[in-house]
Amino acid sequence: MKNLEGRIGTIILWLLLLTAPYWMPLFGGYTGLGTRVLVLALAAMSVNFLLGFTGVLSFGHAAFFGLGAYGAGMTIKYIYASTMLGLAIGVLVGILGAMIIGAMIVRLRGVYFAMVTIAFGQVFYFVAFRWSSLTGGDDGLTGWKRVPLDLGVTQIDILHNDIAFYYLVLVCVAVCSAAMALLLRSPFGRTLLAIRENERRARFLGIPVDKHIWMSFVCSAAFCSVAGALYAYLDNFVDPRAFRWEQSGDFVIMAVLGGMRSFWGPLIGAAVFVVLQDKISSVTDYWMSILGLLFVLAVVFFPRGVLGVVKRKQGL
Repeated sequence: MKNLEGRIGTIILWLLLLTAPYWMPLFGGYTGLGTRVLVLALAAMSVNFLLGFTGVLSFGHAAFFGLGAYGAGMTIKYIYASTMLGLAIGVLVGILGAMIIGAMIVRLRGVYFAMVTIAFGQVFYFVAFRWSSLTGGDDGLTGWKRVPLDLGVTQIDILHNDIAFYYLVLVCVAVCSAAMALLLRSPFGRTLLAIRENERRARFLGIPVDKHIWMSFVCSAAFCSVAGALYAYLDNFVDPRAFRWEQSGDFVIMAVLGGMRSFWGPLIGAAVFVVLQDKISSVTDYWMSILGLLFVLAVVFFPRGVLGVVKRKQGL
């Protein structure tokens, strides 16, 4: 019964996502807002892959988000104007960065791991901020834009058609979600859960814990790099703030708000966070304080997140 209800919920969720550009305007939304929710939801899901299913907290995932964003934008500006090539290079740059950083910090745990990831994120931030001749510095990387997708027989205009770009992002999110689900259901994913529940016992069973955490870190960073590249395409712009630790904090907030340790929780959390941010910021300049207060209340009264509350009421 639980599996059946879970599948029905997933089907309803995807139906809502597939039809979002058509029903969002009825509730005061717009297609660009839906696209932003998807992009940031993917980043939050990547953080949850490491935090919720491996038990390792990273406050530096903005590093890979920014690498994906700058990798995509700089590819189009300096190498070749191709949306998919930019996406591929952005992800490869993020994966390479994660492989190197992960190898250096994989033996750290708890707050030490989190703090070092923040430090690496800030290193990338200052590089992007100072190297203005390449990255544009504080003004951001400009003078480029995503280009239509050339399918040979036809082209899909994702530059001027917001709905077409929304569905491109939705396809990317669907592919990444399927990859996450397959990984978590594989023996590798079951091993990550064992490490999360009891790392010491996992070591006694002969599991190479550090190796699996490194692999989880790299996989998580790869998904976050995809989100970063799509984020750059969203506004045809990227600046050093993509690397800031506050960005990583937002991803963690979305994961916790929606329901950590649940697969779709970060998506729900991202939707709540982004929509509230959009609405509250249009009313007051103190929107960050209000969002912070709402997050504190959510953690205190709903520690399992929005999705956790729904499941509890349904007796799941």
